[in-house]
Amino acid sequence: MLDKEVKQPVTKESLIAELKKLGVGPNQIIEVHASLASFDYVVGGAATIVDALLEIAKDGGTILMPTHASDNSEPSKWSNPPISPSLYDEVRKSIPAYDAQSSDISKMGSVAENFRHRSGVVISSHPSLSYAAWGRYAKLLCNRQSLHFPLSEESPAARLYELKGYVLLLGCDFDSCTCMHLAEYRSDCRPITIEGAKLKSEGEEVWRKYLDLELKSEDFLVIKKILQERNSIRTTTIGGSAVQFFPASTAIDEATKYFEKTVVYDLYR
Repeated sequence: MLDKEVKQPVTKESLIAELKKLGVGPNQIIEVHASLASFDYVVGGAATIVDALLEIAKDGGTILMPTHASDNSEPSKWSNPPISPSLYDEVRKSIPAYDAQSSDISKMGSVAENFRHRSGVVISSHPSLSYAAWGRYAKLLCNRQSLHFPLSEESPAARLYELKGYVLLLGCDFDSCTCMHLAEYRSDCRPITIEGAKLKSEGEEVWRKYLDLELKSEDFLVIKKILQERNSIRTTTIGGSAVQFFPASTAIDEATKYFEKTVVYDLYR
């Protein structure tokens, strides 16, 4: 069976033109989630997508992407693959300490991997749930990220909210939208858990436990329906990839309201 012939390959120029039609502009702060595989064909691959984003943001804009090193995490929580309890200590000892340039972030996709190595990119310090940013507000976004509750008020997600930033989903859906986890912290809708990661401290590699919530993203698809009903999402299709663009604060506020209504932890409020 022959592969489908590519009729309209995506180029840097065509991607920029289509994103501008959608409302993506030069002075915006944008959290980007991108799946290269969602496009029929992008000439130049992930590098072209990053080039287009940086070109749009070059005059006062900021691009923000999650660069989570998900394998640098508490092995007792792993499900893919699950780890035998007898191996937890061995795995913790064997995990490499977090390094902003070399830690594996393959689960974040090739676009995020390409982006984090670009000149001028600033990367936040969290060993498991870091962000990378480029542009005018990159340092402000990534300057401070708390080890505990890392996607809460001391995080790039919170700064994105305060600065009235946007979210751009290129072939991804709302359950990939990292900044919306901020609503889970603000509504106390999740139980607290103990996580862990390997990091470097005073020249030594150490395993550090930290507090977080049992975050979930499935409910974000419910928020998408609410925003669709209110015409808060701009959508298009570029090279076969579904693209969504919306204000981060609008999505986070709606998610917070939703979680407030469905919260089950009133005992601790």
